[in-house]
Amino acid sequence: MALGLIARKVGMSRVFLENGEAVAVTYLEVPENLIVRTKTKEKDGYEAVVVGIGERIVRTRKGKELKRYREQKEFAVDSLDGLSAGSTVPVSTLPKESMVTVTGTSKGKGFQGVVKRYHFAGGPRTHGSHFKREPGSVGMRTWPGRIHKGKRMAGHMGMDTVTIHSRPVLVNDELKKILAIKGPIPGPNGSFVFLTPEASS
Repeated sequence: MALGLIARKVGMSRVFLENGEAVAVTYLEVPENLIVRTKTKEKDGYEAVVVGIGERIVRTRKGKELKRYREQKEFAVDSLDGLSAGSTVPVSTLPKESMVTVTGTSKGKGFQGVVKRYHFAGGPRTHGSHFKREPGSVGMRTWPGRIHKGKRMAGHMGMDTVTIHSRPVLVNDELKKILAIKGPIPGPNGSFVFLTPEASS
């Protein structure tokens, strides 16, 4: 349980290691991560920090001004020492060569058939065949006379919460507020992801 960061996916590239190996990385831009509020054991039953980005002021119909954030994320922490509402979380929270867990929302694919969604083989594409990209028979006999729940069929694909563990940080540029994570991460360019440091073994 440690404090993490909210970052925006920029795109993929590669970096060269000291031994000359080229490694594919995903670059992330880290906007100002502001601590919105803290949670304590006395009041909430556990200790945590709520981090937000993209602060803006919203006025209600009665004239009140409220703070809203583009994205928020709660991180459970072991201690609240040095963490207070209004302070920022530095990029150095995730140093180079540290291991992180990345959570994001995968790309939305819309309504897709079974061939794209579940990699069904389909039928032969020969002359006269009427079975090409269809799922095939899905019905049951008289009993139970229904389709079982969880049957792989056409439907909405993508827009799922995906979590990837044990990804090393290969670049940490505190001046430009840029991170480079090894390998691909979920979501399109411009989407927000949540980074949580992993405990070193």
